[in-house]
Amino acid sequence: MRVVAEEFRASSTQKRIWKRNRDLVVSVCKPWSTPEQFELLQRYLAVRHPGGGMATMDEMDFADMVEHTPVKSYVIEYREPTLDGSAGRLVGACLTDEQGDGLSMIYSFYDPQHETRAGLGTFIILDHIQRAAQVGLSYVYLGYWVEGSERMQYKVRFRPMEKLGRDGWERFEPAEQAVAIERAVSLRRNRPGVEPGVEGSLKDGIHGAQERYAHT
Repeated sequence: MRVVAEEFRASSTQKRIWKRNRDLVVSVCKPWSTPEQFELLQRYLAVRHPGGGMATMDEMDFADMVEHTPVKSYVIEYREPTLDGSAGRLVGACLTDEQGDGLSMIYSFYDPQHETRAGLGTFIILDHIQRAAQVGLSYVYLGYWVEGSERMQYKVRFRPMEKLGRDGWERFEPAEQAVAIERAVSLRRNRPGVEPGVEGSLKDGIHGAQERYAHT
């Protein structure tokens, strides 16, 4: 799945999430892992993916995922603002590849129990869409989408969107996407407490996400 960055129009919910979190300090960092990032990842996995494939990842595994990259990559950090300009609390991060036509969000994670910042996962995607459009990149790649897979339904909320089929990339028709969004909303209504818009990380919780998804 990929979002068409230059044509993207935020929904009313996405606009509210952007307004709520736009004071975050965003930094594009070299692809080097830090203990602070790993600690945030562990808290994220413990809440969102307990017992998942990445739950046993140690700090060395995390460093391998972040630092061993054959393409142009960086870690985008999201921090709380401070009065004195010093580095604030890390509340989100995303390992991102820059491709010829877009940004590929390899793995994102964030504080899943933040007291005041609901929608952090959605905000990270919105920031990537804006970032891509500002530098003339056409797309933001969100990884695989399997219809009916509950954990992947958040991806359909970003419009317009294209999906990769047997004949190449094709536009997700508005009526079809609207049905998929309504299905995602229904699933969330049945799971109170799950963040609206985004439930998991981008490359679907796959350990070894450093195996880059070329145009997926």
